[in-house]
Amino acid sequence: MEKLHVGNAALERMRAGEVTLGLVVRLARSGEVAAIAKVSGHDFLFIDTQHALFSLETIGHIAQAAIGCGVATIVRVPRHDDPDIAKLLDAGVSGIVVADVANADQARRVVEACRFPPLGKRSVQSTYSVTGYRPYPIVELLREIEDKTLVACMIETVEGVENLDAIAAVEGVDVIHLGCTDLLADMGKPGAFDDPELLSVVHRLISTCGANGKFAGLGGDRNLERLAGYIEKGLRFHTTQTDITYLIEGASQRAKALKNAVKARS
Repeated sequence: MEKLHVGNAALERMRAGEVTLGLVVRLARSGEVAAIAKVSGHDFLFIDTQHALFSLETIGHIAQAAIGCGVATIVRVPRHDDPDIAKLLDAGVSGIVVADVANADQARRVVEACRFPPLGKRSVQSTYSVTGYRPYPIVELLREIEDKTLVACMIETVEGVENLDAIAAVEGVDVIHLGCTDLLADMGKPGAFDDPELLSVVHRLISTCGANGKFAGLGGDRNLERLAGYIEKGLRFHTTQTDITYLIEGASQRAKALKNAVKARS
């Protein structure tokens, strides 16, 4: 029997000490988005079920396409008690990001939903789509899937920041992902990505994650200079932009360029 290997490009890159980049998916409903992510230099899809409508079947099809492309599929769910977490993992997604985790108890609930016993309470099957449904010894199968399943908790509120140390100490969490847009709104400073208080939180996040063997993540801030500085200090998980924004930016740039070219000839 061939050696069992479950791929997770996001985890593999971070474990190698590199930053992993994710394309936020809110618009696309086809598995082709996985190939687009790959060719555009992204390591994972960040399917956003918090802010967009997706069926479980659609996510499952995208996840299967992503497996073939060597791209990880990470799904953001709205709550730590979301009932679809186990189904999504069984359908082949590479990991779960849970929005708005405010304390360690909620983080432990996330781990319970995503991890197999004894650490969690995820139900066990005998075959999984991530291995092509090939039969493997159950101990080996669960160990490999567990090792390649990414579990992330998002901190998006002042309460979450206050409990950062306790959340980062929870066993079974891989990534603490700072949702800057919602956090700034909760701080009463919407859109102030250069605010010194937020910069301090990001630096504390990176330091705390390092001290607890976790990977630091960040989304929302698109300033390249700041991001490069964060990555240099240890940021390892970043969502670059949404598919909607990329489409608008690319289409707008092309339309403007063509209109300018026509104008220049008149």
